[in-house]
Amino acid sequence: MTIFEELKARGLLAQLTDEEEIKELINNGKATFYIGFDPTADSLHVGHFMALCLMKRLQMAGNRPIALIGGGTGMIGDPSGRTDLRKVLTPEIIQHNCDCFKKQMSRFIDFSDGKALMVNNADWLLGLNYVDFLRDVGAHFSVNRMLTAECYKQRMEKGLTFLEFNYMIMQSYDFYMLYQKYGCNMQFGGDDQWSNMLGGTELIRRKLGKDAYAMTITLLLNSEGKKMGKTASGAVWLDAEKTPPYDFFQYWRNVDDADVIKCMKMLTFMSLEEIAEYEKLEGSGLNKAKEKLAYELTELVHGKEEADAALSAARSIFGGAGKSENMPQTEISDEDFAEGRISLAALLVKCGLCPSNSEAKRNIGQGGISVNDEKVTDFAKSYEKSDFSGDFIIKKGKKDYHKVICK
Repeated sequence: MTIFEELKARGLLAQLTDEEEIKELINNGKATFYIGFDPTADSLHVGHFMALCLMKRLQMAGNRPIALIGGGTGMIGDPSGRTDLRKVLTPEIIQHNCDCFKKQMSRFIDFSDGKALMVNNADWLLGLNYVDFLRDVGAHFSVNRMLTAECYKQRMEKGLTFLEFNYMIMQSYDFYMLYQKYGCNMQFGGDDQWSNMLGGTELIRRKLGKDAYAMTITLLLNSEGKKMGKTASGAVWLDAEKTPPYDFFQYWRNVDDADVIKCMKMLTFMSLEEIAEYEKLEGSGLNKAKEKLAYELTELVHGKEEADAALSAARSIFGGAGKSENMPQTEISDEDFAEGRISLAALLVKCGLCPSNSEAKRNIGQGGISVNDEKVTDFAKSYEKSDFSGDFIIKKGKKDYHKVICK
């Protein structure tokens, strides 16, 4: 099976231009391709997994990835999939986020010896002369056509700013510059980026002639992949300080039954033959597939040692022990107590089991919280320091366990 055939079999390709040429390039390791990442936070999240794994797969097949960090476009904000205006970040925050991205991406992509590049579009966007840019690039874009793009439709209802309107042109210019500077002949992006990417392909061909070799591919369900990065309590980050490895493992262990095989195909490096065996499982047997998915992805992001620890903790907890040295833990101190006591609601928020006091009280009132195997339904329940002298285990729902330690 060629790499192109494998990408299709894994459900990763949605729309393509020049399919035969794309197939020829990536199957023979001749593609230099880019995927863009806007530095809106100081960590990548699981919604970026699909792009990172695709870059790794194509690099393993001999192609060269370019990770484009949007230090310039990040100052505008992509309107795709948005109904409100994105927060405009300062240059200092954007640079910090870019540095964090590079460290995390290095776990997936080999940047040594020119095998991959990481570049920042601030290098060419921030120094542009506005009038020259309008004359050189803006003349190639039809406003009428731009307004029909899906990426602008949702924002049109509340009011699309001129700042955001420029995003498509900026992203198109990125591809043009990458083609000129690095020989980048292909771009990948989410299904919500199709209009922006076509703009880049067309800009190259209009400015450099019909022989310019620029192609576009979108990833199937990438907008859904972005949703994968969100939970009720916030994002699932690749940074272990933001989402501990055990919590990361549990996120994938708890995916919907309907999604587990799809995630295996898109996000792991398991062979399709091995995945086909898991696809035969039904009912409770799917738990084995979920455990395998969680282990593979935790190992990919956090390493084998952390994956082994998370697996051991999960098995000991769900095997009935309810306690484990590998269970996620939170330490509390005197500062967390008010008049010598701390409420259960405050503990749930402190441990990250609930995003707010109101959400914590709702979970308690609905009978979803237990402490040391005893259900607690009184949302005013509180504890003093002596209550933490032994094990203090909070259980949320059927699967989330957390140990509290008082120092």
